[in-house]
Amino acid sequence: MKEELNMELEEEAITLRGKTLKILRPKRLEDIFQGDPFLETEKFPFWFKIWEGSLILADYLATLSEKKKILELGCGLGVVSLFASAFGHEVLATDLEELPLKILHKSAELNNLSLRIQKLDILNPDLKENFDIIAASEILYKKSFYEPLLNFFKDYLNPKGEILLAHSEERKRTLISFLVKAQNFFEIQTSVRRLKSPDETATIILNRLIPKAS
Repeated sequence: MKEELNMELEEEAITLRGKTLKILRPKRLEDIFQGDPFLETEKFPFWFKIWEGSLILADYLATLSEKKKILELGCGLGVVSLFASAFGHEVLATDLEELPLKILHKSAELNNLSLRIQKLDILNPDLKENFDIIAASEILYKKSFYEPLLNFFKDYLNPKGEILLAHSEERKRTLISFLVKAQNFFEIQTSVRRLKSPDETATIILNRLIPKAS
């Protein structure tokens, strides 16, 4: 994780609940992707963007008064994990791709934060622990992910833990079909959050999935 990156990074300062963190990301998209985003969507680095859902999820975790053991799936640039760590939680940040994890490592150092960072494939997870919270933003975009995700949640969530999912309103159709399957195993709570910027207002769907009593 500590090797030099052959690209220029830029900082974006983000403030949530009175804490400001500097998030590093590639300055130029062409440094990490030279293809056609419309023809090669499977290869496009969606982690390049700081998604509104990650800000909503990070803000929610910042409100929790009790320290939690948190796993973030598909962390990308790590906004959720960085803020969760800044607010005192024990964090494992994971992603399938190595490059965003290397950048996240530098962001953690820049902000003097301690969190674990690990490459993770939910189809073949190398984990030997369970978590109070498994969190993810904008992770549901393919139906083939449904069963692997549900199996992962059941295997690695503590019995009294919860799943937190944040998705833009545009993913509503995919999200609903996933939640229909998830309700066999979890009680589902849904809230709608809005994030205002000078240019637009983003509508984010926040879901809490709590294991049903067996």
